[in-house]
Amino acid sequence: MGEQNISSDQDAQQSQAFLLALLSDLTALEKMLDAGVIESGVRRIGAEQEMFLVDREMRPAPVAVEVLARANEPRLTHEIGLFNLEANTAPRLFAGRCLDEMETELRELVASAGAAARVSEADILLCGILPTLRQSDMTLANLTPNPRYAELNRVLMQRRSGEFQMLIKGLDELRVSHDNLMLEAACTSFQVHFQVGGDEFARLYNVAQAATAPVLAAATNSPLLLGHRLWHETRIALFQHSVDDRSTTHQQRGTPTRVSFGEGWLRESVLEYFREQIARFRIVLTQRIEEDSLAELARGELPRLAALRLHSGTVWRWNRPCYGIYQGRAHLRVEMRALAAGPTIMDEMANAAFFFGLMVAMPEEYGPIERAMSFDAARENFLAAARQGLRAQFAWLGGRSIPAATLILEHLLPLARAGLATEVAIEDATRLLDLLEARAHFRRTRAGD
Repeated sequence: MGEQNISSDQDAQQSQAFLLALLSDLTALEKMLDAGVIESGVRRIGAEQEMFLVDREMRPAPVAVEVLARANEPRLTHEIGLFNLEANTAPRLFAGRCLDEMETELRELVASAGAAARVSEADILLCGILPTLRQSDMTLANLTPNPRYAELNRVLMQRRSGEFQMLIKGLDELRVSHDNLMLEAACTSFQVHFQVGGDEFARLYNVAQAATAPVLAAATNSPLLLGHRLWHETRIALFQHSVDDRSTTHQQRGTPTRVSFGEGWLRESVLEYFREQIARFRIVLTQRIEEDSLAELARGELPRLAALRLHSGTVWRWNRPCYGIYQGRAHLRVEMRALAAGPTIMDEMANAAFFFGLMVAMPEEYGPIERAMSFDAARENFLAAARQGLRAQFAWLGGRSIPAATLILEHLLPLARAGLATEVAIEDATRLLDLLEARAHFRRTRAGD
């Protein structure tokens, strides 16, 4: 869940104070890593389930505020649009029946949201992009009344000095101009988290980067936007455009966008990611930071790193590091953000199981992934998966070219099965990966063939 205590009064003094807090958080994290404070030797998983609220005609239903009040469920929260909701599962150890337990919890949360929605003559729909959305639905009238979203919209529009311009070419071509960030509300995702140790973060983050393309290729389900047939996973292009704060001049200069796959492999530490983030991206949201992270650390307390987490929440890499505190221990997670919501919870869990299995097995099979393939190949694979799904052609290890479906069936699914077999109940892994195998075998995802 995003930080909601946001200030809209960003004078020079407050911005300077927030920047100092941000740098203090970075130094505190470095000290925590050096001292071995970050939890290691433990794997946990979790998920964020975004969803649409729809009316009886399957059109967006902007009733999130009343649905949340009625549901009275702390694991449910709002998202940017009044026709969006988000559910957050509990962290759980990556062991035993964890996949089945996560699936059960997701079903309970979606059912709870659905029961509350039906009182408002609405229901829940899981999909990456709602096919019935119209551009007229994405107005500020449907923006969730929350300071974070209002301030984000204000600052991004101010930075752009003009409307958002979007051009996506697929089977059709879509060109759109839009005057606010509500295009983001057209996207809902299923974000999975995988906890890793501080000393292994760079190596496993790189694995996540390489694994994302084949997982996405087998998981695409968002081919339609505003009545146009575009990419197999159009969310990837749409989300990048929806929060792009670059002016035309900055785009021409090659200024990086806030939504991206990244610029290169991590070499040694998660600190490289955060340092680059601070150096490349201007602060767009601030808040009053009461705590001093370094002072807290000196007292033997675990700092929240509030400034670092807030700034990180305004740079949307498809794989993003997350810092948190759970059961009295500080930890790091890889958040995989590329997967669309739906169309069923079992579909989502099959995608998650594939990703988790690869996170376990690929380091053992391939060694340091950054030595086996170029970063450009990983990024090109990701874009090819988003555009073409299982029809994509990947540049894989050793520089060889291989169809996505072939790579998944002949190499990566067996790897994922082996990886999961060492950690979780085999019946859960088999049930979920069999579903994913059927997609790859028939070359058909929920986005079509």
